Amino acid sequence: MENDAENPEGAENPEGAGDLEVMVRGMFGPDVTFLGVPRAELGSLDGLGLDVVFLGAPFDSGTSYRPGARFGPQAIRATDYLPHDGSRPHLALGVDPLAELRVADAGDVLMPPGETQESLRRLEAAVHAVASAGAIPVILGGDHTITWPDATGVARHTGWGRVSLIHFDAHADTADIQFGSLYGHGTPMRRLIESGAVRGDRFLQIGLRGYWPEPPVLAWMAAQQMRSFEMSEIVSRGLDTCLSDAFAIAVDECDGVFLSVDVDVVDPGMAPGTGTPEPGGLTTRQLLDAVRRIAMSLPLAGIDVVEVSPPYDHAEVTAFLGNRVVLEALSGIAWRRRQLAGDQPRRPDAPLLEGR
Repeated sequence: MENDAENPEGAENPEGAGDLEVMVRGMFGPDVTFLGVPRAELGSLDGLGLDVVFLGAPFDSGTSYRPGARFGPQAIRATDYLPHDGSRPHLALGVDPLAELRVADAGDVLMPPGETQESLRRLEAAVHAVASAGAIPVILGGDHTITWPDATGVARHTGWGRVSLIHFDAHADTADIQFGSLYGHGTPMRRLIESGAVRGDRFLQIGLRGYWPEPPVLAWMAAQQMRSFEMSEIVSRGLDTCLSDAFAIAVDECDGVFLSVDVDVVDPGMAPGTGTPEPGGLTTRQLLDAVRRIAMSLPLAGIDVVEVSPPYDHAEVTAFLGNRVVLEALSGIAWRRRQLAGDQPRRPDAPLLEGR
């Protein structure tokens, strides 16, 4: 495909990528980084020794109901009542992930509305560039279509079929087609398994509920040996028990774990700003505790947070949730690295004040 597009003002081309694979400081909004962390250029990551790099994926061309997730990256980056000073001490874990980890924000992948295949190709190249530089990519969505290129980019670096995936969602996202297309937020998990990037028997889904998918899709999922924890099972057995089961599968014959969090896994009464709300979900407390535990326990190789749709939010509660999901994950990563280094980090169930 010939490149006759002009390079947008403020954009830069990732090293080794095609001319169309560009980054912008803010595709839909001002130039801000996640809570004030430093800016990094995607083409210049090698040698920086970064632990985590943020990428925005302002894409909602895959939505099947309510759009607006293209505005999610900016909302997740910016929504907080504290200064954007690149510091967030975690009360329960006793770590400051933004200060202890080497964190930077590379801006948004330029994902033109309507250019689905090209947008996803650019995103995959950007994620692969971050992973190849030795950092954990944290992708801020965007609708759930983006998990296909996100996890693929990580698998290209970590190893094809060597990355398990833990997927929080109300929906399975395993349809074969959506509105006649292979691309959409209802299809990415099937595309990942079909490609071999993620094995079906290392695919864990948490929080499914409602009235989709239909029996033929469920039969396909069972044939891939996926493990899907529907909300009734979670209520009956307990979320902690279900997570323990998922952990045992996630680390078996895999070198890394990709964590994908769709905010609609939370009950819409607590997270209304999303495209396909489904009543009866997890609480925000359950999700944040689960994400923290995953990051404390497992070798995360990539993270995305998706389906925050600010036009449908109320008082920014869903944007706050997306921001806190990221902070819980990074805090868990920082805690785990301290533990692996021989330190004795604070246990989250310990009293907050020493001796009290």
